[in-house]
Amino acid sequence: MSRDLILQKIRTALGRSPGQLPPEPPPPRIAIPEVDRQARIQSLFRKVEALAAKTWRAPSKEAARDYVAGVLDGRAAVASGEAFLAECGITALPGVRSGIQDPAELRSLCAAVPVGITSADYALADTGSLVLLASARSARMISLLPPVHIAVLPLECILTGLDELFHLLPRPAGQTSSMVLITGPSRTADIEQILVRGVHGPGELHIVVV
Repeated sequence: MSRDLILQKIRTALGRSPGQLPPEPPPPRIAIPEVDRQARIQSLFRKVEALAAKTWRAPSKEAARDYVAGVLDGRAAVASGEAFLAECGITALPGVRSGIQDPAELRSLCAAVPVGITSADYALADTGSLVLLASARSARMISLLPPVHIAVLPLECILTGLDELFHLLPRPAGQTSSMVLITGPSRTADIEQILVRGVHGPGELHIVVV
């Protein structure tokens, strides 16, 4: 059966004629609730902690740096190149490497170090999800390959949920090659329905809101 005949049968079943344009899509049903900043932080932390991740609200950028240093406890780490991490002094911590441009070198490092450090473009308060947009400064493997992921972000990044995210980013593919939503540590129950963390990504997640 030819392609044209197949398409003609589909048009006939839909009651359309050749060259007829499809109807306009319905308007988007986006509803952004009014939630104050404190309530957003509380909801984000509650959802994240329910998924066995760790949270901390840092009173300053310096305090965020000290928290990260405590988690590292002398271990090596790779950090993404976002300006906010540098402002906090995290990329200057001993043992932290950042700004690696060569993909092969970055891949090898992410596979070798125990900790990956990123910021986040957004966080969703209603699900406890981090939203990371891949870029030259923020390779997605940093948040996915090392066993421990630390995300440090300013509280202004916390959104109410997906509706607010897609209100701000109606077409993410026009801005990034990959938008990753991270909700808690990696987990799977594929085998005998037994929950195991850290199989497909980091088994330990720290979220620091500054």
